[in-house]
Amino acid sequence: MNLQQHELLGVQVPQILHLPANVHSHDAAMEAIELAESVGVLLDESQQYTLRVALSEREDFTWSAFEVCDVQPRQNGKGETIQARELAGLFLFDEQLIIHTAHELGTAMEAFRRMCSLIDSSKELSAKVANIRLGNGLQSIELKSGARLKYKARTGGSGRGFAGASLIVFDEAYNLQAEHLAALMPTLSTHPNPQVWYASSAGKSTSSALWKIRRRALAGDAGRLAYLEHTAEQIALDDKGNCISERIDVSDRRLWALANAAYGTRIPADNLEAEYDAMGDEEFARERLGVWDPEPDALRFKDAKIPEYKWAQTLTTAPPVLGEGEITISFDVTFGNEWASVAVAAGSIGAPYVEVIEHRQGLGWLPARLVELVERWKPTAVGCNGAGPTGAAVGAVLAAFRDAGISADLLHQVNTPDYKQACGGFFADVIEGRLTRPANQGPLDVAAADAAERQLGDAWVWDLRSSVVPISPLVAATIARALLPVSAVSVPQVFAY
Repeated sequence: MNLQQHELLGVQVPQILHLPANVHSHDAAMEAIELAESVGVLLDESQQYTLRVALSEREDFTWSAFEVCDVQPRQNGKGETIQARELAGLFLFDEQLIIHTAHELGTAMEAFRRMCSLIDSSKELSAKVANIRLGNGLQSIELKSGARLKYKARTGGSGRGFAGASLIVFDEAYNLQAEHLAALMPTLSTHPNPQVWYASSAGKSTSSALWKIRRRALAGDAGRLAYLEHTAEQIALDDKGNCISERIDVSDRRLWALANAAYGTRIPADNLEAEYDAMGDEEFARERLGVWDPEPDALRFKDAKIPEYKWAQTLTTAPPVLGEGEITISFDVTFGNEWASVAVAAGSIGAPYVEVIEHRQGLGWLPARLVELVERWKPTAVGCNGAGPTGAAVGAVLAAFRDAGISADLLHQVNTPDYKQACGGFFADVIEGRLTRPANQGPLDVAAADAAERQLGDAWVWDLRSSVVPISPLVAATIARALLPVSAVSVPQVFAY
């Protein structure tokens, strides 16, 4: 049936939607929409809806959403929405450093050229510009106020060296990888009101970072995440948290309208007919209907490594009294710096006791808290897995140690062989009844109930990628236990099994 026989327009509200809580005002969004209109960017209902969700504010005028994810098929207006957000950041919100990244250099440069053209079209905005840098790899717009908008192609280390960013845009997020997040997310740590944007078309089988964000949204309890996905895909989570997708009728024109907010307006109906004929069902479903590639096997949830009844047996009602010089400390950070945890261990390898001291969102609090704990307890070692996402925090921790007069030698970054041995040792202590831990350790209990194993050569480690919840409490406890001495120093042997 010819599309022109239908009177369908694109559906403006996303089919998969997760809204942040604590929304007090939409004033910032309305100001951003008005600024965009003043330079000729006329946002449709769908784009305005995205901005209202993304730029909603709490009572203290910080963003309700720390993360914003806008997923929809190409040519539906993600680029204009990002332009409106970045324009507002530069000219309305006084955001001093905005970093716009894309997988391909050409995509980043095209966004740069469009933004330059918009600013050039307005005498009022142009008068506020101090400099536009055109050099290869240095493309940026700098205002007289000092605010900067920088454009970069993503690499594993791009973003290192920056600090105080207020907004990071990850365009082409289907190619976003953990190392990109590890390099760029710490630039937000010191800003009082940061925000991260992910913009993408349908995810691929290699889109690990984007898949994890999508699953958080589908689970319905993703905190300060604003997730908006336009798709014709019929998807849900099974009882383990894996994504289950039902087949759709790609030829159903109503699904074309469902997935494409700009269908019938910016995207003429006849154009989609031509695309369908040219692509075939599989490619059209992904590129135009927002149907994702199958979920990567590496991300599918596995059974927890630690048996529930064995973990229950580690509980002690008589934990040792922690004293100066008798403990080790470890910290761990999740992908994207979403959570950080600090754990302590006491006793010995033969009779270890572990306890989580801190488990908080973000990363900015961690260095000062570690300094405080080191000065209070004088631990024999402070450890972390330097090969994982925690490596991004090491520099800030060492700087805090230096400022406090604490020797850098106290910090032990375990390597991969040591970490494999630490995971195996922790598990063996649980199974064989040697390890103890106190009650009321919710984050640690939740992590232990969820963490699966990931094969690494001839051994295994805790699987960060398949975890539903932050397992940083478990990783921190694992490393703290591994740093204990072979025999106890002076901690009373009051462990109860």
